This record gives sequence, C-alpha cells and structure tokens, in this order.
Amino acid sequence: MLARLSWRNIWRNKTRSLVVIFAIAVGLTGGIFITGMMNGMTAQQANNMINREISDIQIHHPDFLENSNPKFLINDVTETLLKIKSEPLITEASYRSKSTAMASTATKGAGVTIFGIIPLMEKKVSSISNKIVQGDYFETETKSQAIVIGEKLAHKLNAEMGKKIVVTAQALNGEMSWSLFRVVGIFKTNDTRFDEMNVFVKKEDLDKSLGIGADQANEIAIRTLSQEDAAAVAESLQSKFSELSVQSWREIKPSLIVMMTMMDQFGYWLMIIILFALVFGIINTMLMVIMERKKELGMLMSVGMNKPRVFWMIMMETTMLSLVGAAIGLMISIGLMELFGFTGINFASWADGLEAMGYSSFVYPYVTSEFYVIVTILVIITAIIASIWPTRKALKLNPAEAVRAE
Repeated sequence: MLARLSWRNIWRNKTRSLVVIFAIAVGLTGGIFITGMMNGMTAQQANNMINREISDIQIHHPDFLENSNPKFLINDVTETLLKIKSEPLITEASYRSKSTAMASTATKGAGVTIFGIIPLMEKKVSSISNKIVQGDYFETETKSQAIVIGEKLAHKLNAEMGKKIVVTAQALNGEMSWSLFRVVGIFKTNDTRFDEMNVFVKKEDLDKSLGIGADQANEIAIRTLSQEDAAAVAESLQSKFSELSVQSWREIKPSLIVMMTMMDQFGYWLMIIILFALVFGIINTMLMVIMERKKELGMLMSVGMNKPRVFWMIMMETTMLSLVGAAIGLMISIGLMELFGFTGINFASWADGLEAMGYSSFVYPYVTSEFYVIVTILVIITAIIASIWPTRKALKLNPAEAVRAE
C-alpha cells in the first residue's frame, strides 16, 4: 500500500521528478564512464608491458637483479627450459642474454638495454615482432650482424634502415667490447620510453661479444595460460629452482598493482563525490515536496496515519526516485561500456603525450560487475541519507496547524 502510494506521489509533479532522475542518471553515467576510461588505460598499460617486455614470469640469477651485470648467468639453460615447460599452466618460454650498453652512430650516441634473443622463441613470449613498422624481425638473412631498434631511438641516433650502429658493452672478463650491427628492423610500441631504451640482436651475436656460453642466459621469460596463474606458477617454479630467482609480473613491476589499486579507489571515491553532490539536489526536491503537501500530510496524520508510516512513505518516495535515476544511469553506462569496450576510443590528438607516459592512445573502457553492484548500494545509501532531513521536517508537522495551511 505504502509503496504504491509513494510511487504515485513521485509522479504528481512529473517535471520536478524527471529533473532529479535526469540529474542522477547523468551523474552516474559520467562517473562510471570516467572510471571505465581510467580502468581501460591502466589495464592496457599493464597488458602492454607484460606482452612486450616482462612476460608473466621471469627467472634470473639472484645477483643479476641487483645490478643487471651480464656475468650473473643461468647455466644449463636448455635443461632448465625443459623442466619449465613441464609445468601444465605454462604455454611458452624463451631465454635471453641481456646487458646495458651504449649504441652509437657516426654523430650521436645513447644508453640502451640490449637483448640477445632467439627470434623464433622470442616471438612466442613478447609482442615486439608485431610492432615492426620498417624492415623485419630478423627474418631476412644478412652478412652483417642484425639489430632491431625502436622508432624513437632511430630518430635520436639518425639511424635509418640499413645504417650501422656500434654497440659498446662490458664483457664478462671486465673489458669493453665493441660490435658493429646493421639496422634490419624498426619497431614502434605505444611507449616511447621503451622504444628509446631497448634494442634487440640475435643471442649468438651478443653472446660472442660478451663472452657468454651457448647454453647460458641472463633471463628466462615465461608465458602462462592467464596472468592470474602467474603467481601460483612462479611459486611452483621457485621450489624447483631454489638457486634462482623466480618472479611473477606482480613482483617484477609492483607499480602496476599499485596503479590498478589506485584506479579502483579513484572510481569509488569519484562516485561518492558525485552522489554526495546529488544528495543536496534530492534534499531540496523532497523539502519542496513536503512544503507543497503540508496540508495533505496534516490531513493524513489527522485521520490516523501514524508517524512511522509517514516516515516510511517519505523514505520510499526518495529511494524510488533515486533508484529510477540510478537504473537509467546504469543502463546507459552498461551500453556505453559494451559499445566502446568493443570499438575503443581513439585519442589520436593526444597520442604523443600519452605514449610518452606509456599509455596507448586507443582506450577500451571497462568496469567490473562488482563496481555496478557497489554503485547501486551507494545510491540506496545516498537516498536514505537524503531522505532524513525532509522526513524529520514532515514528522515535526502539527496536524491541526498543517490542515489549516494554505
């Protein structure tokens, strides 16, 4: 009975009710869409970093993590790789030599991290081979030692396709080694910092320059069935290779977890701020309702409607009004998330700035179902809070005086 009465009361002044519903719907839609954008940007940054650079799991000599000195090696890497691939949740694995170096052309130089890779194996654990914009990924046989560099580094060094680059690095014996490479491929990712700081050569070429053995490596990169499996698989591998350091992507880049956690908190705080602002609009609307229906409420109390029933009637009106707006806002938000989560949003105008920070200019927004549930709960709490003042105003009415009100 009270629910039906409250629902009818909402639509006695359609314009006013629709304004409140529209405000709630727009507020929720905007808040959820911004949250989805931030989630999408953060998730893409994490996925891109995992796919192009760190993989799901990495294995190193424990001392290599301290200063990245190539002398700290994983021995018997072929046998180690066979044991790794015996794990059921592991899909692919590859090993690399790795060192800091100086890359120079005739006119300019830059500090880089040089990776010695086995191209066919590396394709299965990283996405760099899919980012080639000029040349190829060690597919064409050349007489010279081949190197693949980022587009940003190519511009910095004036190193076009076919140009020679001298790489200077410290060998395992402590002496400096110089190797001449020819640019056979240029890649471009959505992180210009990565493109500027990383180069790739064949493992055999880097090993020869640094004095690393054929069955030795500095790093093993592993892909698992899903990113969620990485921590459990890393723990299992650590028990098998106690003399090595096994880390999941969460341990390698804890900043990614911090960033994703911050984005989650940002979304909830944004919705709380939006709903807090909407509270005042709802309170104002319900106070106007109380003042306009002062005589009617006085008559209802005079004929026997007790204060608890008046309290619940006003409370239900406020809650229903809020939930209608929330339902519309949530439906619009879900539709937008489905649409743009599939097509993406292209921020090409800000591509340079975004890529300089490691973000993609193409964003696929998303929010979790849990977020929608929590937002709905927050809306109900907001409606209850917003109804307290108008309800108290109604309960303080004197029925005799209210009936005589004009």
